[in-house]
Amino acid sequence: MSVHALLNGQSLIPVVAVDNEAQALGLAQALIDGGINTIEITLRSDYGVKAVHRVKKEFPDMVVLAGTVTSLETMRAVCDAGADGVISPGMTHALLDCSKELGIPYLPGVATASEILLAMEYGLQECKLFPASIAGGIPALKAFSGPYAGMKFCPTGGVGESNYLDYLALPNVMCVGGSWLCPGDLIESENWDGISELTRKAVAGLA
Repeated sequence: MSVHALLNGQSLIPVVAVDNEAQALGLAQALIDGGINTIEITLRSDYGVKAVHRVKKEFPDMVVLAGTVTSLETMRAVCDAGADGVISPGMTHALLDCSKELGIPYLPGVATASEILLAMEYGLQECKLFPASIAGGIPALKAFSGPYAGMKFCPTGGVGESNYLDYLALPNVMCVGGSWLCPGDLIESENWDGISELTRKAVAGLA
């Protein structure tokens, strides 16, 4: 299964970092209340792998993606924790091989034409454009649509409230990822109502 298939029509992936169980579970519920059933839990904190496990256990119907996976050790750890899919800021042959071995949906990060070709050699038809704003953003995605007509992208990095709809308007963009839906200060203060409101606003913009 691909990450695109996992999303089942959802086009917004909140990218989050959490430090404890209260943040992980409170945030997941806030996103669901706001109309988003997907979360990318990054491994930017020591609690990342545990957060993947706890959220998937408490919210089994939620699509839980593990982000910032940069090693074989962490890829195996998040798979064992129950992640539905894996996202990396870049990619290596080892990570690509491991994802195939584990049979887990994998969204590797790319920033160049050659990296897209490598992903295609491994049979992938979707990649994360990262960091999108530095890697060319919308003009780059438009240029990629010609030689890589079958490739779908999830731009992340520099995607926010002001431009997410512009990205989603491109035919080769399947979804966008970003932290603007779950600002760090709202997570730290456990302002779940605030996050639900941001989520509802973003979802309403898709209509």
